[in-house]
Amino acid sequence: MRTTNGIPGEDGSGAAGVAPCGCVEHERMTAVSRRRMFELTAAAGLVTATTVHGARVAFAATPSPSTTPSGSPSPGSSSSPRMSPSPSRSAPPSASRAPSFSASSSSSPSSSAAVPASVATVGAEDVLVVISLRGGFDGLSAVVPIGDAHYARLRSRIGLPAAALKKADSLFGLAPGLKALFPYWDAKQLAVVHAVGQEDPTRSHFDAMAAMERAAPNSSLRTGWIDRSIGMFSGAGTMAAAQVGNTTMPASLYGDRAKFAVANLNEIKIGVDENTVPYSAWKKSLATLHRGARPSISKPTSEAVEVVGKLKAVPQSTDAQQAGYPGGGLSNALHDVARLVKANLGLRVATVDFGNWDMHQNIGGADGGWMFNQLTELAGSMAAFAKELGPDLGRVTVVTLSEFGRRVEDNASYGLDHGHGNAVFVLGGGVNGGKVYGRWPGLSPSALDQGDLAATTDYRSVMAEVLTRRCGVSGTGEIFPGHRPTALNMVRARGA
Repeated sequence: MRTTNGIPGEDGSGAAGVAPCGCVEHERMTAVSRRRMFELTAAAGLVTATTVHGARVAFAATPSPSTTPSGSPSPGSSSSPRMSPSPSRSAPPSASRAPSFSASSSSSPSSSAAVPASVATVGAEDVLVVISLRGGFDGLSAVVPIGDAHYARLRSRIGLPAAALKKADSLFGLAPGLKALFPYWDAKQLAVVHAVGQEDPTRSHFDAMAAMERAAPNSSLRTGWIDRSIGMFSGAGTMAAAQVGNTTMPASLYGDRAKFAVANLNEIKIGVDENTVPYSAWKKSLATLHRGARPSISKPTSEAVEVVGKLKAVPQSTDAQQAGYPGGGLSNALHDVARLVKANLGLRVATVDFGNWDMHQNIGGADGGWMFNQLTELAGSMAAFAKELGPDLGRVTVVTLSEFGRRVEDNASYGLDHGHGNAVFVLGGGVNGGKVYGRWPGLSPSALDQGDLAATTDYRSVMAEVLTRRCGVSGTGEIFPGHRPTALNMVRARGA
């Protein structure tokens, strides 16, 4: 092929205005711009698939056991839809970087979900879904320690009355905003772990998120805990891990292993007219282009093209509202996760973001306001997700995580400042639900951690139990180095 300065011409022939060479490879690529095709090839071992719309495909070269990305990611910030900032993440470090091919998600309004009649485990592997409640989720406003005598005193302005709560046990009540999830609590498919935190607490959103998603304090590791988990899954392929709902990879996915991010499954496509240049032609052309190339160059591209083909093959769907979800980005993302689970493409972990929890003022009350609305959307989306999965809920475990909780005592602005201990929701067919897990430290002055709810359960213990009992990981020493998990018994072993 003839080129000018090594760059193929836009007309598919080489330099602009040069006639096609007539070779077999060129005939296979009729009407395919070679420049466009090179945009879909690898550069320095990393895919640069700028012709793929609606997804970020972040495939590194074949992982090397001695290779660890250097440098600690520093998340950026963006504005919250409310009055206070809501953190977001930056692009991943160079070992997994790919350009963004964002496709905007549409929102949709609401419906309730009923508990599936059956949640028997079906054939495929279990799937872990992590919902990141970014901004600092207040577990004390969601799973309220109404039986703790100090609660009403410390939250004199914003405390929820016992009469407004669903009684969970003698100590806790579930906030009314969680109403859509009450049937799953009663069916023992929803559990809570309270007083959850990190080993080295910080009140910085970005430091706390970076530490939580790396999950390796006091170590030099710079990969994310989900990336390390992928390496422990038996038979994990190119579709094992995904960020769904936006195309920015969270730090938990940073690392050498293949993963993808998608804003909206219905908008995945090759950025050309596929009536003129079918996807199959692109696939054959790229295979020809990379024949004989080093694996570090050819493998990322072939994997990226394979994933795009599989994503394109997921059946088109109605929007989330028509599928029974409430409105908003969380609904759209969980609807797409459900479609990926049911398509049996090899998904093992999905991450979804749901921000806007940084409630320094005007948190609201039992029947309305900021927290009530956020909990309503969270609960409605999770319940609709469980309903859509049906029997597949038996092989799915949903866990909510947030970088930290809020202060125990409310502030003068009817809000809550950054704190420590938090609550985690666990939903799924293998959950020993209808119970609040973890040791409650109490809210007495001597029990507080510098004014915060003390953390008595490390979040890594929650994740380690799900990974070992539900996801087939034999041990989590390499995933959470230096951590010895505490058994909670909140989930059953797969097949038990």
